[in-house]
This record gives sequence, C-alpha cells and structure tokens, in this order.
Amino acid sequence: MDSPVDPHDTKSPGAGAPPGVDLDVLARYFADHLGSDGELTAEVIAGGRSNLTYLIRRGDERWVLRRPPLGHVLPTAHDMQREYRVLDALGATDVPVPRVHAFCDDVELIGAPFYVMENVEGVILRDAEATAKLTSDEARACSEQLVDVLARLHSVDYDGVGLSDFGRPDGYLERQVRRWGEQWKRSKTRELAGIDDLARRLRAALPDSGSPTIVHGDYRLDNTMLAPGDPGTIVAVLDWEMATLGDPLADLGLFLLYWGQADERVIATGQAVASQPGFLDADEVVDRYAAATGRDVGQLDFYVALAAYKLAIIVEGINARFQMGKTVGEGFDTMGALVDGIVDGALDRANRSDIPALRG
Repeated sequence: MDSPVDPHDTKSPGAGAPPGVDLDVLARYFADHLGSDGELTAEVIAGGRSNLTYLIRRGDERWVLRRPPLGHVLPTAHDMQREYRVLDALGATDVPVPRVHAFCDDVELIGAPFYVMENVEGVILRDAEATAKLTSDEARACSEQLVDVLARLHSVDYDGVGLSDFGRPDGYLERQVRRWGEQWKRSKTRELAGIDDLARRLRAALPDSGSPTIVHGDYRLDNTMLAPGDPGTIVAVLDWEMATLGDPLADLGLFLLYWGQADERVIATGQAVASQPGFLDADEVVDRYAAATGRDVGQLDFYVALAAYKLAIIVEGINARFQMGKTVGEGFDTMGALVDGIVDGALDRANRSDIPALRG
C-alpha cells in the first residue's frame, strides 16, 4: 500500500515497524484482546491508497489490521468503527467478508482507531496482467460472481442484521452530490471548471431512488478476493470504509465506471476488463444485475457520472497529500492529470446520455 506519512507524528512505531503501527503496544493489545501473547511483526499490504492495511504476524498466526491514513484526513472519512460494524453485521449473511476480531477506539495506542480481522487466503486481481492469465471460462465465471455477490449484498435485510441506523437513505443521492462537493473544496489543489459543471448536471438530473440497501461504496474487482485456484468464487469483499445505507445503483455505477474504463482513464487500481476475453461486457453486467435484483436500471448514466464525480474528488485528495509531501511510493505525480481525465470522461458520457438534464 502507498501510505501518506505525517512527519510530525511523534508516535514511535517500534523497531522494524512500518509507519502507523507500534508493535510493542500492539503486542500488549493482542495479548489482552485476542489471547495471543508474544512478539509481533508487521508489513504494509499492497493495493490501497486510502486507509492503511497491515499484515500482522506472530509465529504461524496471521491477522489484518486497518487504520486511517496519517495525514489529510477529511471529515466523515476513514471511520474504522463503521467498517468494523458492517463487517461484523455481514458475517452472518451470504456476503463473503473477513471475520472481525476486535475494534479499538483508543487513539493513544497507535495514534488512531483501528480494527483487527482475520487474514483470508486468496487472490486479488489488481491489474491487466493478472486478469489476462484467466482463461475465457474463468473470466466469465469471475465476472458473473462479481455481479451475483453485489446483488446478494443489495438483498441483505439491513434491519435484520442490526444496521437500521447505519445511514440515512432518504435524500441519499442529493446528499452525496452535496457532500462530495464539500470534499472537493477541502481537497482541491486548483480550480477545475469541469468538475463544477459535472456537479451542476448531477444536481439537475437527480433520479428517484428505489428501496434502499446496504451500499458498499467502492465495489470493484480489486476490492474482492478470489479463492485460490477458483476465480469463480469470491472469498472476501474488502475495503468497506465508504459503506452506508442508500441507493444500490450507486454501487453498480461505480462498478461500471471501473469495468469499462479506457486505458488512459484507469485510475488507482481499477481495471478496464470489459474488453478482455470471457469477461461480461457492460451491457451483460447490467442485464445480470437487473435480473437478479429486479431493479430499474434506466437511469444508469446518472450513477456512472456520480461515480466519476466521487472518484475524481478522491483522487484529488491523494494529489493533495502528494503535494504536501505526505505520500510514500511511486505514481502519485500523475494523480492531478488523472483527475482531469476522469472528469472529461464523465462529461463526455453525460453529453451522450438519454437523460436531458445530464446533457446539460
């Protein structure tokens, strides 16, 4: 993982620990809460550019620890307790998630809240090179499973699993556009007329939402883990930091944004897989989802545009951390240009939409 580092953080990580964890403190915490006594080691798990994820080891035992980034944390973002709560609730459903072990809100321990979950064994397809290794049959099974798991998530009775107060579904779409606009003001490093235009069109084109569901908020191929040797089985859906209750088509819109991106607009760890042999194309994804859920998908252009709006603002936040010198790793110098590409792509799709207000 590429992790932003705060040079003013005075929390000592302990010998050999990556930034953001204190192994001596965690060893005592694990002994008290997980019944595992002894020296720990930690390494950053690759893949994300937002919350920090670590593999914690003690002998043959393995756990995963999640905590917020060390710098430029936006209001309402990186809520560890929400992640923990939704994972705990979904553990009793047919949505595959890691089992959670403990949540800690004492920021004095490692400088931030964190939670600990099981280390699931599996494969994450992070790039085109990885997906290209799948046979055509494996690619189809993988993409069908992705759609089916998303449909299963959206069929969960959130009242029944104790999440009735997990979000405010009424007014979800209007609130999303407004709140992400506020995040843009906090994150932006420059003025960008295109994102203002996109926000205006989204406000004008707000559709009526259907019945609300649990929304993952960042559902895509590389936020799922596949069974070793079986790409047609998802063993864990990961990265629940943006989960809430709301309009499930927001998840489908973001999934489609990643699924069909042109190479020059692929951002972060998204993959343009729709054109690879065996994978469902975008229309097949939509048809399969609609058949599984019974949802009206006639307004999907809005949801894809909303997904692009949110993604552009997230990436601008990464760009802001890079410009403040609070990132570690390579590739961050291209983030600003990627924001422009995401916005331009969204406006291009909006201009061709059947939704008059979205055309501007």
